[in-house]
Amino acid sequence: MMGSSFIFVLILLLSLLPWSHSFYGALPPDLKKKGDTVEVMVNKLSSIRSQLSYDYYFLKYCKPPVIINSSLSLGQALRGDRIKNSVYSFKMREDEYCKVACRVELDANSAKKFKEKIDGEYKVNMILDDLPVAVPIYVHALKIYRQGFVVGMKGHYVRDKEERHFIYNHLRFKVIYHEDPDTDYAHIVGFKVTPYSVNHKYKEWNGEKTKLTTCQRSANFYIGGRYSIQEIHTNEEVVFTYDVSFESSNIKWESRWDAYLYQGDDPMHWSSMVNSLIIVLFLSGVVAMVVMRTLYKDITNYNQLETQVEETGWKLIHGDVFRPPANANILCVFVANGVQVFGTVLFTIAPALLGFLSPSNKGGLITAMVLLWMFMGLFGGYSSARLYKMFKGTQWKKIAFKTAFMFPATFFGTFFMLNTFIWGEKSSIAVSFGTMFSLLLLWFGISVPLVFVGSYLGFKMQTIEDPVNTNEIARQIPVRAWYNSKMVLSVLIGGILQFGPVFIEFFFIWTCIWMDQFFYSFGFLLISFAILLVTCCEIAILLCYFQLRSEDYHWWWRPYLTAGSSALYMFAYSIFYFFTKLDIEKSASAILYFGYTLMGSFAFFVLTGTIGFYACFWFVRKIYSSVKFD
Repeated sequence: MMGSSFIFVLILLLSLLPWSHSFYGALPPDLKKKGDTVEVMVNKLSSIRSQLSYDYYFLKYCKPPVIINSSLSLGQALRGDRIKNSVYSFKMREDEYCKVACRVELDANSAKKFKEKIDGEYKVNMILDDLPVAVPIYVHALKIYRQGFVVGMKGHYVRDKEERHFIYNHLRFKVIYHEDPDTDYAHIVGFKVTPYSVNHKYKEWNGEKTKLTTCQRSANFYIGGRYSIQEIHTNEEVVFTYDVSFESSNIKWESRWDAYLYQGDDPMHWSSMVNSLIIVLFLSGVVAMVVMRTLYKDITNYNQLETQVEETGWKLIHGDVFRPPANANILCVFVANGVQVFGTVLFTIAPALLGFLSPSNKGGLITAMVLLWMFMGLFGGYSSARLYKMFKGTQWKKIAFKTAFMFPATFFGTFFMLNTFIWGEKSSIAVSFGTMFSLLLLWFGISVPLVFVGSYLGFKMQTIEDPVNTNEIARQIPVRAWYNSKMVLSVLIGGILQFGPVFIEFFFIWTCIWMDQFFYSFGFLLISFAILLVTCCEIAILLCYFQLRSEDYHWWWRPYLTAGSSALYMFAYSIFYFFTKLDIEKSASAILYFGYTLMGSFAFFVLTGTIGFYACFWFVRKIYSSVKFD
């Protein structure tokens, strides 16, 4: 039954996949006419070899007379964006060649910073008309685009063993536009760059540098070419120049992000989905045959009026199965936080699938997740109070306080310690005090009050009645076989069965986060989330049924830990990913990686644990309400 429902949901989700690349959730900017000024904005310096990003002007690049900071969303501030104006300015559809941006003399400190960022493979990020600058590259004969261009390169002169650093000081921009068929106006639909290293030379007249001799506008080439590149030396002048050309294209504004989002991984995505579907169908068959068929037989025998059937197995412990568990308050809090995470994930994926949280809406995804978490406090408080009252709790304010502070305080404390560490590294990814204060204001101004309101409403609701009465004296649990008595073993087995079907999607997410790529496969993400939901429910129900059959009524915590143990494999895979896919050398970046991974794994634990708990909660109540007791 669960398997057929899942197939129906899967078909519905598959039908939505084409939507994920068709709309980017933002209104088009104003049309540009020929001669209009378009300004290039600069963003942070980032690298896949380091999780520490830096401000663009951390290096001694050309600066405008006045540096203006663009207003940022909460999501942009949290991910370390620092968007500012620059000296690069174009006239729409007017080509320029070898235009001098500035001349900079590098002192010892500036030259050292440039060399360090070249060693770290840092990239320069620029933005034009909300499009990031892209460099076309070829991977297995497939042309894809990567945002940003590297600061420079390392190499050797002929017959020279010393490694030298060369800066990319000339940028050849190409702006692609789509012309309106009815007017002379156009939309910018592409922004590409090809960086060069050119050792520019000037013609001098009366001791003054008057004209560049290393490039000619009419010939459109550099004199000396690749044999004249700009090496980084202390106290040497570097001339920064740029070209810009405009190219008409049939690409419409609605499709201009396709070049950035397409990574050529759809076949791998589809194969992983098929494999995951096979695993889910297999689990559904096991649950249907082993659990449902056996249960149907047991319930039929127990409910026969003509025959007196001896109580055995799961029916024998009906007087203890709803006995409140140890640390019931903590369980209520963990379940409530899982409800918040579940609601946040679900209501983030849904609008993202329709394009409302696309990369064009910079920082929108992170902002939406933070705000949704805050507003989901209402449902978290409600669910914790309902469980707490069912466990015969009486102090709803106490459980509301724990729900409002336990999980968020753990997250915020870890985030604050990591942020303090980043401040010491002078990285732009460090969150400012203003942003930290805004997060605290959202927490105490939205989340905490909603948790208390939800707890009040939940506690006022009628108590959830157990389908059977609980005995006053607890029944002794018989000695069981070693594989039934070892809770750790069953928990670990359940975790790997849940993480297996979704680890490919986890790989794509991790690659986009740590490899500085755009993630936009929300259709696949929603399918993976549905698969995770089904596997968590089925594994938790299956193992819970085996536990009840062995006459062990301490089931409350086990489904939570069984489903939540998939977070252990998530963290273990993150360690494997760190050593096999990333090329991080600095300890600061490693600390950030494992710190944020630990936070993500904890969130994944409460999410999957809550799913498993509620699945078993429904299952246990269902089977015991189906049997007639004396």
